[in-house]
Amino acid sequence: MADAVRLFSFLDLLPDPRGVRGRRYPLSALVTAAAASVLAGARSLTAITEWIGDAPTWARRTLGFPVDPLTGAVSVPHPHTLRRLLVRLDGDALDRAIGAFLAARATPASPGLRAIAVDGKALRGSRTATTPYITLLAAMDHDGHVLAQRQVSDKSNEIPAFQPLLSTIDLTGTVVTTDALHTQHAHGTYLRERGAHYIAQVKANHPGLFDRIRRLPWSEITLDHHDRTRAHHRLEIRRLKTAAFAHLDYPDARQALQVVRWRKN
Repeated sequence: MADAVRLFSFLDLLPDPRGVRGRRYPLSALVTAAAASVLAGARSLTAITEWIGDAPTWARRTLGFPVDPLTGAVSVPHPHTLRRLLVRLDGDALDRAIGAFLAARATPASPGLRAIAVDGKALRGSRTATTPYITLLAAMDHDGHVLAQRQVSDKSNEIPAFQPLLSTIDLTGTVVTTDALHTQHAHGTYLRERGAHYIAQVKANHPGLFDRIRRLPWSEITLDHHDRTRAHHRLEIRRLKTAAFAHLDYPDARQALQVVRWRKN
């Protein structure tokens, strides 16, 4: 109950796309009910409205739907009401509100840097005969909380969405991890200006930077970590070395990690 009340306070900050007249149901109640139905397994607007209609009275009351003062009955919205709202709702604003709620309810971070992973995924089932997959770029902490997410434009890639995604998150005292696509000078500069550290993967798609790191004297550096495991009927060996240097052509970079992995069937 307490979490629901706190979520309502964040959802109340969403811009309401409905007109002032005819707002019978609170925006927070409609959005929370839709989210709850999806978590319960609803995969369509019809299933969402059916879940709300079948919900017990106490659940509807908790979600914030209006109660008849005479009969105590709790009314629910017509399917078309919910459909029109979800179609017109600002998706980015909803992502920011839910991300802020999850960040507020997260347990206090342990001493040290807070880790945030940035990654993009295609939504399963979003592809149609006329449209490609919908791709979301998300920022998640290592406790499993999605702090922010943003839809990637169909005619673009994840790179332009990186800074707008992180603009709503306090990055002070964090370490941001990304895949090799986001190893961009502009991204590194942005993270340092926001007070964040980073772990940037360098692969062959950045040939200049990759070549400079590869030419560091790795053969003269002591092995820091060695791991040998067997999984899925394969032997996997990992080796890790760390090198510090005075300067590398990447924003505030002072350390390089070499990760070598072998697999044997």
